[in-house]
Amino acid sequence: MAAPATPPRVSVVAQDATLALFVTYVQVQGVRRVTAASEVAGRPIDDLGHLGLALLLVSGAALIARRRWPVAVVLLEAGASALYYGLEFHDGPVWLSLFVALYTLTAYGDGRRSARVATGLIVGLSIVWVTTGADVEPQAALGWLVFRIGASVMSAALGDSVRSRRVIAADAVERAERAERTREIEAQARVDAERLRIAREVHDTVAHAIAIINVQAGITAHVLDQRPEQAREALETIEQTSSRALEEMRSVLGVLRADGDARAPQPGLDQVEELTAKAAQAGLDIDLAWAGTPPDPLPGAVGRAAYRIVQESLTNVIRHAGPTRVRVSIVYGDRALEVRVTDSGGSMTQDEGGSRDAGHGIAGMRERCRLLGGDLDAGPLPDGGFQVGARLPFAPVEARA
Repeated sequence: MAAPATPPRVSVVAQDATLALFVTYVQVQGVRRVTAASEVAGRPIDDLGHLGLALLLVSGAALIARRRWPVAVVLLEAGASALYYGLEFHDGPVWLSLFVALYTLTAYGDGRRSARVATGLIVGLSIVWVTTGADVEPQAALGWLVFRIGASVMSAALGDSVRSRRVIAADAVERAERAERTREIEAQARVDAERLRIAREVHDTVAHAIAIINVQAGITAHVLDQRPEQAREALETIEQTSSRALEEMRSVLGVLRADGDARAPQPGLDQVEELTAKAAQAGLDIDLAWAGTPPDPLPGAVGRAAYRIVQESLTNVIRHAGPTRVRVSIVYGDRALEVRVTDSGGSMTQDEGGSRDAGHGIAGMRERCRLLGGDLDAGPLPDGGFQVGARLPFAPVEARA
C-alpha cells in the first residue's frame, strides 16, 4: 500500500521572498492610489530622483532577510520610515514592512534584548511621526499617525507572544524527553539492583545447603559399608536439604520487592483475602473467586508471585481507574496456577488514555512470571476496562530469556 503523499513544504527563503514581493507591491500601489485620491498635501514618491519610491522598494525587499538578520532589518525599516516621513512624502501603507519587521524581531529574537530594541525604535519613530505630522491638514488625517503608533506596539507584542509560546512548547518537549530518559535510567537501576539482590540471596540461601550436603556426602562415603543405617540417614538428610535448596532457589529467583535485606517471610496466597479487603476499603468493589484444588505442598515462590501480581494489579486499578468493579480469579490447575484480575474501567481510565504500562508495575509482573517459567498478558479490554492474566507453573521449569 502506497504511503499517502505529503504536500511539498515551501522553504523559508521562498516564503520570505513571496512576503517581501507582496509587501513591496502593496506599499507602492497603496501610496500611488492614496496620492491620487487624497486631499492632504505631500511630496510625490517620484520627487527627489524617485527617492520615495526607492525607500518603498528597499524597505519591502529587506524583508527577505528578516529571519536571518532581524535586528539589521528592523533598523533599516525604521531608518527608511523616518526618512520617508521626514521628507514629507505622501502617506499610505508604507508602514507595512515596518510592522512585519517589528513582529519578526520580537518573534525570532532573543527575548528581552529584542523587546528593548523594539521599544526604543517605536519611541524614536513616534517622535519622528508626531514631529512631521504636527501640521498635517485636515486634522482628521492624524488618525493615521495614531494608527501607526498603535499598530507598531501591537506588532511587537504579537511577536513576543508567539516567541513565548514557542519557548514554552520547546521547554515542555525538553521536559518530556528528560522525563523519558529519567524513567529509562530508573528502570535500568531497578533491574541492576534486583540482579545484585538475587545474587546475594542465592549466596545466602544456597551456600548453607551446599555445605550440609558436602558434609553428609563425606560421612556417607565413610560409613556406607560398615554402618548402612547411618549412611541411609545421611542420604535422607541430603535429599531433604537439596529439596529445600531447590525450593529456596525458586523463591530467590522471584522478583522480590521487600525493603532492604530483611529475611521476613513473604506474603502468599493465604493473605490474598486480606489484600482484597484492604483494596475494598480504598473504594474497589471486589469479587474474589477460587477454583480448583491446590497442590500439596504449594511452591512458596508461586504463592508469593501470585500474591504480588494481585497486589500490583489492584494498585494499578486504584491508581489508573479509581473506584470500580474488580474480579480476582485464582484457579489451581493440574500443572499451573492461573491468576486473572479484571476491572470494568473508570473515569480516570478515559482521562489517561487507558495506558497502565508507563511505570514499572506490569514489567515487574511479567518478569516474575518469566523467572518462574510462566507468562503474563496485560492489556485493555474491547468493551472497556483492563485485564491482567498470569500463568505460574508448579513444577520447576527453565526460565525464559
